[in-house]
Amino acid sequence: MSGPTHAFESRGLCRGAALTLVFASVLATGAATGSLPHGDGAAIKARAVASTADRDEVAHAAAEALADGKSATEAAEEAVSRSGDRWGAVYDEREYEEFEQALDGSYTGVGLAAKRSADGLVAVARVQPGGPAGRAGIKRDDLLRTIDGHRVDKRPVAEVVALLRGDRTSAAAGTTVVLGVQRGATGPTRTLTLTRARLLTEAVTVQKLGPNRSDSSAAVLIKVDSFTKGAGAKVRDAVRSAPAGAGVLLDLRGNSGGLVAEAVVAASAFLDGGLVATYDVHGEQRALYAESGGDTERPLVVLIDGGTMSAAELLTGALQDRGRAVTVGSRTFGKGSVQMPSKLAGGSVAELTVGHYRTPAGRSVDGHGITPDLAVSARALQRGETVLSGLGGGS
Repeated sequence: MSGPTHAFESRGLCRGAALTLVFASVLATGAATGSLPHGDGAAIKARAVASTADRDEVAHAAAEALADGKSATEAAEEAVSRSGDRWGAVYDEREYEEFEQALDGSYTGVGLAAKRSADGLVAVARVQPGGPAGRAGIKRDDLLRTIDGHRVDKRPVAEVVALLRGDRTSAAAGTTVVLGVQRGATGPTRTLTLTRARLLTEAVTVQKLGPNRSDSSAAVLIKVDSFTKGAGAKVRDAVRSAPAGAGVLLDLRGNSGGLVAEAVVAASAFLDGGLVATYDVHGEQRALYAESGGDTERPLVVLIDGGTMSAAELLTGALQDRGRAVTVGSRTFGKGSVQMPSKLAGGSVAELTVGHYRTPAGRSVDGHGITPDLAVSARALQRGETVLSGLGGGS
């Protein structure tokens, strides 16, 4: 839900199942294809056999550990580690429930996003309105000095996020976390006790661009933080509600992915049907298609960076390959793998890689990422607005 410099306290969608396919909905959208563009049939078959063997090994390890009175989850994690599956992951029951709730657009926390400040401290990047942190008076750019008595000044942001969220026993609504918060480098540090709550994420935000945002023809910025349930429809509705002829700046920077079906719906907002991506599952080749009726005329610029991952890369690749958008920013992360969940003995869940997807032109994203049409290392938003204006979309 964030770029490389900041993170929200909810579980990152990129862990293990960032490209989780909710297969009931995806298969309703996709259809089998004869072959993947530029695909190697023997390699695909080999991957399918390997992933099946890995799945059986993980399941066996969990069952054997449980029978011996040991932790089935830990045994499964060790088996996944040995398999070499870069994106494989094992969740206990509570963790997987949290993960599914995150994909549904909710999480347990205090409503804080953290970032690294210019002087190397940990600062508040964003406060969710109405959340525990917001009600306590915490504001953007406040410094987080301690969490439950632990100094966090120089800790990695990911560790700070983990402390905010809590461990396996404390990360639940109704539990408390004590923060030491400082306003400004010289201000006093306040001690605040916050109670974690179930919160809804704001995956899609919309605003007008340019100096005269009251102008009815002003371009529109659609920021998509993650593809949780309903995100695709929000993108589609935002495009339909935009002024006639106004351009769209679609910001996918820091989008760690989510539900592929939602990315397909978002693609449908800009395409009149046609191919969005192809993918294989245990060697069976399938495809994802956009719905017809999308806006194919409105100028479109897509912002991407190294934090753009999985489902967000799928959307970017589709719009780029089909000549629908100009992409601006830096190379994306490069996660183009598909995971499927399987329940293990003891109730834990393993998510193992079962295939990979390709863009409409047959490009493999996994390990490569997507190179933008216009490479920009700084001021990407401003450059995107300039490009959009040049396309006749205003700003």
